[in-house]
Amino acid sequence: MTTRHDRPEATTGPIWERTRRRVREEITDVALALFLDQGFENTTVDQVVAAAGISRRSFFRYFGTKEDIVFGDLAEQGPVILAALEARPDDEPVWTALRHAFAVLNAQVAPRRGLAIARLVATSPALRAAHLEKHLRWQEQLAPEVERRLGDGDAPPGLRGQAVVATALACLDAATAVWLDRGGKGGIEELERLYDQALTTVRDS
Repeated sequence: MTTRHDRPEATTGPIWERTRRRVREEITDVALALFLDQGFENTTVDQVVAAAGISRRSFFRYFGTKEDIVFGDLAEQGPVILAALEARPDDEPVWTALRHAFAVLNAQVAPRRGLAIARLVATSPALRAAHLEKHLRWQEQLAPEVERRLGDGDAPPGLRGQAVVATALACLDAATAVWLDRGGKGGIEELERLYDQALTTVRDS
């Protein structure tokens, strides 16, 4: 659902860390504007660094790849989601627990950034591939905890956990697609409502 892009600037931590965060945010803003205007594949790192007024060497101090500009540290949020899931009561329905766990991502991205990222992913094969890889990593990390919560069953070990998490992620993608079609109206709150509706549809079918 979303990265740390566009969050209010932190006022704690070493000054070098705050400076680094500001520079990273400025590069991201410049890059996203270029991606939306020219297309992700058609925009080069050289164009980004020229528009941002930095060197290639400086760019790669902040981003490992061009895809990292779009996703930020979102791909690494699997452990954060897992910790949120593990903190939910054991007797809570698994779909509800997952819904609350994924909600931790909402604080990571502002609606304007979330909409821009959704548009880029929808139009870029490279970003769709990176998005799928991110979800597969999340699925691998979350499935064992979901399997534990489901208890014993007749299915082969691991199957139900993988299936539930994959379905929850598919619901998130479906909600994001509809939110994007509607122009991101209603912000993150509307995206959450659409996600709830998607999960309810699957759960009650």
